[in-house]
Amino acid sequence: MFCLSGKKKSTDVKFAVAVIGLSLSVSAQATVYGGVEFPGGSSSFSDAVVSYDPTYGGTSGPLVQYQTPTNALGIPTGSSDTGFVTLGQGGRIVLKFTDNSLTGSGTSAFDLWVFEVGPDVEDTFVDISKDGNTWFSVGKVFGATAGIDIDNFGFGTSDFFSYVRLTDDAMEGQRGSGGSVGADIDAVGAISSAPPVHDVPEPVSLALVGLSLVGLGITRRRT
Repeated sequence: MFCLSGKKKSTDVKFAVAVIGLSLSVSAQATVYGGVEFPGGSSSFSDAVVSYDPTYGGTSGPLVQYQTPTNALGIPTGSSDTGFVTLGQGGRIVLKFTDNSLTGSGTSAFDLWVFEVGPDVEDTFVDISKDGNTWFSVGKVFGATAGIDIDNFGFGTSDFFSYVRLTDDAMEGQRGSGGSVGADIDAVGAISSAPPVHDVPEPVSLALVGLSLVGLGITRRRT
């Protein structure tokens, strides 16, 4: 099982900094990947692996050469050879956006795209989260290049998500262990994209910082 530690405590306050008319990157240009145009270009895609567990479904997982979770990061390669990560039957991966966030579009257009490759078209359950702790199901994709409209699940332009969790549908596609059993994830992109979600200290923490600075100022004056 792959897992990164040091996650923020659930008491941290989350907020999104949205700047009207400001693009995610000055240099970002709309680019087509796998037949889908992403206004934010390469910055639209997931940036970090939070966790990866190909044995989550109770099997021993796919072959080790298909267990490189970072293959799911960045732009899609379109490679059905080794440019992907295999979830395993019922396996799971959690990805994070760090230089952008997923948001709704206010329309029926797809907001989130999952690029799946490989010889078998395999279904994947999709959940999204703002903080990595509370998750919301947004249905599932049915293999290949597939999109999801998160507005259809009650979210909109005032909602900002940093995390995407993909879980292989253990009842679809290949079963068992070995090979590249399970959905083969090439990339995950937020076509409806907003500035990243940042962590800020709680008001109490801010007050303590302020008092510390005042105390430091008094000490310096005395010396």
